[in-house]
Amino acid sequence: MTIQPNQDAVIPQTKWQPTQNRNNAFQQVGSSSHKLKIGKWVAGGALLLVLGGYWYFNHHSGAGARRPRAQAAPVHIATVQKRDMAVIERTIGTVLANETVQVTPQVQGRVQQVFFKEGQMVKKGDPLFLIDPRPFEAALAQTQGQLAKDQAALDGARRDLARFQALRTMNAESQQVVDDQTATVASDAGIVEADKANVQTAQLNVEYTQIRSPVDGKTGPINIMPGNVISVTGTTATVNPLVTITEIEPIKISFFLPQTDLPRIQARQHAGGLAATIDQSDVGGSTFTVPVDFISNTVTGNTGTIELRATYANVDASLVPGQLVNVVVELANISNATVVPHDALAAGPDGQYVYRVSDDRAEQIPVTVLFDDSKNAAVQSELQPGDSVVTDGQLQVVPGGAVEVVKGAQAAPGDQGGNRKNGSGRRRNGGSGNGGSSGSKS
Repeated sequence: MTIQPNQDAVIPQTKWQPTQNRNNAFQQVGSSSHKLKIGKWVAGGALLLVLGGYWYFNHHSGAGARRPRAQAAPVHIATVQKRDMAVIERTIGTVLANETVQVTPQVQGRVQQVFFKEGQMVKKGDPLFLIDPRPFEAALAQTQGQLAKDQAALDGARRDLARFQALRTMNAESQQVVDDQTATVASDAGIVEADKANVQTAQLNVEYTQIRSPVDGKTGPINIMPGNVISVTGTTATVNPLVTITEIEPIKISFFLPQTDLPRIQARQHAGGLAATIDQSDVGGSTFTVPVDFISNTVTGNTGTIELRATYANVDASLVPGQLVNVVVELANISNATVVPHDALAAGPDGQYVYRVSDDRAEQIPVTVLFDDSKNAAVQSELQPGDSVVTDGQLQVVPGGAVEVVKGAQAAPGDQGGNRKNGSGRRRNGGSGNGGSSGSKS
């Protein structure tokens, strides 16, 4: 059998490239290799440039960044002083009426008349209200009539007793009759005494219809106007007070201080008396000093404060009950104290310190604060009068570092914090003494 070749299964034959084509291929490979070498050199050069630039900028920028740290820190300074410093507490006081009276009726009836105007100053005994007196005048007349009747019966019984006793001496009357009449006289006498008491009660009721001021003071609003009927149960009025009167001449000022000040308060009181200065200058008022005449016998447990009171004549009625006032109390005096501005104090992990400036260098000096009134502080340290301490710019100061004093920024204690309106002294908030101080004390 003869096998025919498959025309579709022809074995492909390799077609050899001419020599010229092979040479072109070699040239193209060589060109690519050359370009690759050039690219490597360019990339290497760029990397060197980047590394050089990184070193350059790091070197010069680092030096530039460190340069401000080496520069002197701008600061404000103040001069240390040696002087006496008062230990002062500042707090808020509440004005209290020396006496407050709620005028209530003691008898019931219709209010007929009012004898004063709201807000008027009245004296003790001045008429305030008139309750219709006619029912009480009638009751008085009735009790007086009953008294006259019973008094006549008593007089008759006494005459009868005298006759029975005379007959008894002549044995014309029995002793039983004399004894009975004696008992009748005693009974009538008791009735007369009861009638006299009824008359007095009726007279008091008539007087109670004229309601008078029990104290000198200022009247408040009238709560019951004429024409209204008021009722009384027992001795207590079932209605609101007719008016409230507050005694404001003199007047009291109540304020609270922390119990930690109690030793100083007591020492000052024994040494000659404690005084409080009332400052109303911030509201256009006056400033005056009054003696402290009351120190409470109990410390308030929930606030840890003790109440003090001062009495003010208040002849000009400038203070009214409920008003809040600024109170300044001088508790002690630190003699020959080292005084620095409050703004010079700084706190660190080892306690409080100040920066002393010498030869344009800042030296950290530890201090112990004896008293700080939020404007100046009395401290115990190695500071000497005339030393300069930093009062502003401490955050930029490094211990031992250079500083530059801002021109015109040097002052003495007492000139610092001149924008504080209330002056020196630790500030306590609230009439109950609840607040804390802005300074510190050891």
